[in-house]
Amino acid sequence: STADQEVEEEEHQQEAEEEGETTCTFSFNSFVLPHLLSRPFIMPNLIPPKIPDGEKVDFDDIHRKRMEKDLMELQTLIEVHFEGRKKEEEEIIQLKERIDKRRSERAEQHRIRSERDKERQKRLEDERTRKEEEEAKKRAEDDAKKKKTLTSLHFGGYMQKLTEKRSGKRQTEREKKKKILSDRRKPLDIEHLSEDRLKEKAKELWEWMFQLEAEKFDLQYQFSRQKYEINVLRNRVSDHQKTSKRTKRGLRK
Repeated sequence: STADQEVEEEEHQQEAEEEGETTCTFSFNSFVLPHLLSRPFIMPNLIPPKIPDGEKVDFDDIHRKRMEKDLMELQTLIEVHFEGRKKEEEEIIQLKERIDKRRSERAEQHRIRSERDKERQKRLEDERTRKEEEEAKKRAEDDAKKKKTLTSLHFGGYMQKLTEKRSGKRQTEREKKKKILSDRRKPLDIEHLSEDRLKEKAKELWEWMFQLEAEKFDLQYQFSRQKYEINVLRNRVSDHQKTSKRTKRGLRK
């Protein structure tokens, strides 16, 4: 048919074109390219630009302009350098002023700190002296109170014995001890005291307990000594009585 013939003609035409391209490429690569590579390289002639007629080049003017330009650049660099140097000098001066100001401030702070330390030391010394005086005064008052208490205890014991003899009743040792302790016990009354005052009160109570322990030790030692002396006297009396009996028996014989 006509359509089939047209398709076959187009296919034949495409095949012919492909064969032609292949042949041209093969011919260029095989013959033209090696011929071009085998030829020596020739530098093309460079023609300098032509100066128009009637104009002359003034090399002195060009040199002068270049020198002026270089001089301006150098002057600019010198000005920039001196400006930077001036700025650095100003910064150095400001830094020195800050250092001097800081030194003066430190010296003033050191002076103020020294004065405060001296005032604090003086205040502590005055406080220590005042506390020592108060402690000495309290110690004297406590000694006076203890002497008064001991005197009243001796007198009270004597009066108690008289009362017991008159009433015919005797208290036990436990009851006597309770009564003595109740008479000696003092109310603390520490609710309204500050922390420093509480410390002083605790120290005062500790000193009082220490003194009581010392008095207790002295009384125990005195009691032991008296007991030993009583035993020695009893032994002497017993020996004396035995000797007297033997003497009487010898006289009777």
